[in-house]
Amino acid sequence: MNNNCLWYRQPAKEWVEALPVGNGRLGAMVFGGINQERIQLNEDSVWSGQPIERENPEALENLPLARELLFAGQYVEAEKLVAEKIMGLRIEGGIHTYQTLGDLTLDFSHPKEVTEYRRSLDLDTAIATVEYHMGDGNYRREVFVSAVDQAIVIRLTGNRPITTDLVLSRPRDARIQVGNQQITMSGQAIGDGGEDHAAGVDFVAKLAVQLVEGRIHTKSKGLKVEGASSVTLLITAATSYRGQDPDQVASQQMTQVVEQSYTDLRTHHIEEHQRLFRRVQIDLGTTELPDLSTDERLEAVKQGGEDPLLLAQYFQFGRYLLMSSSRPGSLPANLQGLWEATMNPPWNADYHININIQMNYWPTEVCNLAECHQPFFDFIDRLRVRGRITAEKTYGCRGFVAHHTTDALLFTSAIGHPVYGMWSMGAGWSCQHLWEHFLYGGDQTFLAETAYPIMKEAALFFVDYLSEDPATGQLLSGPSSSPENSFRTSTGEVSHLVMGCTMDHQIVRDSFNSCVEASRLLDIDHEFRQQLEQMLERLAPNQIGSDGRLMEWTEEFEEPEPGHRHISHLFGLHPGNQISPTQTPDLAEACRQTLDYRLRHGGGHTGWSRAWMINFYARLLDGNTAYHHLLALLRQSTHPNLFDDHPPFQIDGNFGGCAGLAEMLLQSQANEIHLLPALPDVWPQGAISGLRARGGFEVDIAWQDGKMAQAMVKSGLGRSCQVRSTTQVQVSAGGQPIEVETVDDNTVRFQTQPGGQYRLDA
Repeated sequence: MNNNCLWYRQPAKEWVEALPVGNGRLGAMVFGGINQERIQLNEDSVWSGQPIERENPEALENLPLARELLFAGQYVEAEKLVAEKIMGLRIEGGIHTYQTLGDLTLDFSHPKEVTEYRRSLDLDTAIATVEYHMGDGNYRREVFVSAVDQAIVIRLTGNRPITTDLVLSRPRDARIQVGNQQITMSGQAIGDGGEDHAAGVDFVAKLAVQLVEGRIHTKSKGLKVEGASSVTLLITAATSYRGQDPDQVASQQMTQVVEQSYTDLRTHHIEEHQRLFRRVQIDLGTTELPDLSTDERLEAVKQGGEDPLLLAQYFQFGRYLLMSSSRPGSLPANLQGLWEATMNPPWNADYHININIQMNYWPTEVCNLAECHQPFFDFIDRLRVRGRITAEKTYGCRGFVAHHTTDALLFTSAIGHPVYGMWSMGAGWSCQHLWEHFLYGGDQTFLAETAYPIMKEAALFFVDYLSEDPATGQLLSGPSSSPENSFRTSTGEVSHLVMGCTMDHQIVRDSFNSCVEASRLLDIDHEFRQQLEQMLERLAPNQIGSDGRLMEWTEEFEEPEPGHRHISHLFGLHPGNQISPTQTPDLAEACRQTLDYRLRHGGGHTGWSRAWMINFYARLLDGNTAYHHLLALLRQSTHPNLFDDHPPFQIDGNFGGCAGLAEMLLQSQANEIHLLPALPDVWPQGAISGLRARGGFEVDIAWQDGKMAQAMVKSGLGRSCQVRSTTQVQVSAGGQPIEVETVDDNTVRFQTQPGGQYRLDA
């Protein structure tokens, strides 16, 4: 049995049953229909809309008054002022939005019933396959998207002649041209509403047909193939988003791809995919379930079963989705990764930067897909242009800022309602990913030329943005919301804005600390570093409330929604590293109390929120509870094709769940490699290889009876390595014991050499 294969006994009836393939820029959803196959198509830059001015021109002059009202406890009055005088222009959904590229439809009109139907997605090859018998005929389709050749490739084969009608289509705003055994679809992505600024990119998609035997006919809306022994369909697509002529780009790509054989295209694709995918292998144990299809196994788990093999597949599916939706040169993975079937997706399938895009990239470093992080880095860099304007116009600050959401047009304004829009931490949180990439890989050039300049600009905004609390002298953020949560004032009114949200201060602390350390490593910006260190001492600290929970705001409020899906003030626990059971046990216990309270009141009910729970409990070293939430993610928030269900579909839960499972098996945020930090009792034995740890290490772990049996640490940078395990270990290299320093009963430290491999035995 292929442990990395999702398979089904029937075609997809709904989009969330179809199987995703992609190369970061081009994507497709394969339905596997019998008489009619639908392959829904995406190109990552098919966006409607044009940049427009969205800042409120009255914001800067009203900012001091809003702060004054908040410091005086006049929360409702302050929020009304912010809503009227500071918040920028919100554009209704569907105007500036990601859109489907269109559909490829293949009509077969089979005259007989089919048998032995199987639809599958092999995660190891990134090929979706449809197979069935009809009478004495055997038919097979393969679909993949090549990152090497930048094309969607479909192959039809059978032991009987193949006849099919081919149509490219789009719901609107497209022209179809047919000729020379090709179909060209071109048009413009135009949003709803009719505004001039709703008109977006120009796009072109081209389909070419290659036959072995048989004939091809031109029809008014497509092509007809008759009597072929095999059919290869090639699709290229491009838009004007990247400043190029889309017809020219798609034509050039098609010229290159048609010159290659299907075998070569397939081989190139698999080699490139496996170069990344096979870096990590996982074994959580076998399943007692019989040979069930993926949807049947998922349903068994939803009915109370447990399936370690399905969990391992879910982990690898997360890695697969990241590889498929984020590659160097592409846009970053959006709310739906790459895949969207409509002209008006939920939340425009945009980039929410108050957790969602960050969660998309949590698996990149630890799960050995560092290259897939690059689109996010490019995106953050590009946000700086508009972010500087917003920082100056809205706040009178240097540096750059971004708020709760943005899109492919790169706006950075505070928009919409203050409950979600008055939050200026988006750039700061995003910059954490730049620093994490350096911590894992140690690339000094990347730090000096890419990461630090962007990080410094985000920190510079915070330097100017923070205000002194007239009562305490502490530095506070604000006006700000704790993302999308509310509180009840002493007069019983519901409000959302304060001076001093805990999450804000954790993000600022993270930003300042990383800039201080980076400037020290690079030996630059000494005065700026000293300024950040001084401000860190004055930044409002984390506080524990009278009920033992971590306080979400600088004062204790009643919460109208105690089971809120965001748990923003636990940023310092995860993805930050400011709170841990070993270094700050009191704060860690306060985080646990916070989580327990939220869960008792219905928290964790969305897919991404449940995924965050896995990571939180892994950081609290509570493997059994992390496992409980991992199961809940599959039982309550997973579609038949294993897509996350917010609801509706949102891909962040897939990535958050993948990262959470990795956190259960390996952590390295505390200047040490922690093996099996949150191993649940239900995984008494298993193995994982290829995970990465901060400091330039790659780690393989095997465990037995719930304890580490053997591990291999590969050193890329030759740094000192501190390892914490579930038991005492012996360390050797090349079969010879090496000298170690014993830190405590289960922790050792030893020096490594670049390229060295170190075996740890219990």
